[in-house]
Amino acid sequence: MTTQTQQNYFNLHTTGIGYLNDIRKVTPKKGNPFLACRVSALTGDASNPEYRFFDCNIVGGEAEKLIERCMNAVNEERKVLISFVLSDLWTDTYIVSKDSKHHKKGDTAVSLKARLIRVKMIKIDGEVKYVEQVRKSEQPSSDAKTKESVSEDKGSF
Repeated sequence: MTTQTQQNYFNLHTTGIGYLNDIRKVTPKKGNPFLACRVSALTGDASNPEYRFFDCNIVGGEAEKLIERCMNAVNEERKVLISFVLSDLWTDTYIVSKDSKHHKKGDTAVSLKARLIRVKMIKIDGEVKYVEQVRKSEQPSSDAKTKESVSEDKGSF
């Protein structure tokens, strides 16, 4: 008889809506290359929102495909709004290297970091380009409307 040990995890997930910026491929000195981006999450009163900025590593095949498809639109400085799920939030402190509107050189600053694990919706310049299929476990009824998954389409938006 064999015994298997199942590992248990505590998951901290953050959901929101925000603008996608600075999509890039990161190649570390040690480790594998990965896709990263910055999400400017909207918070507060919808008529006068504030932003929270998250530097994200994109994790998971579907999320990577979707973010890669947004790269051209982001590079063209179009407004790319996403509904997202982040996990494993953490902070990183750094010393500011030059004066800016928010910090002076030498100040200690904080960066919010997370893993972007899921994209639920993408709008580019106000036009819906993608809506995630409702998962069977989340589907409220059998007549829920869904759009096609993006998995098979490899082009950009």
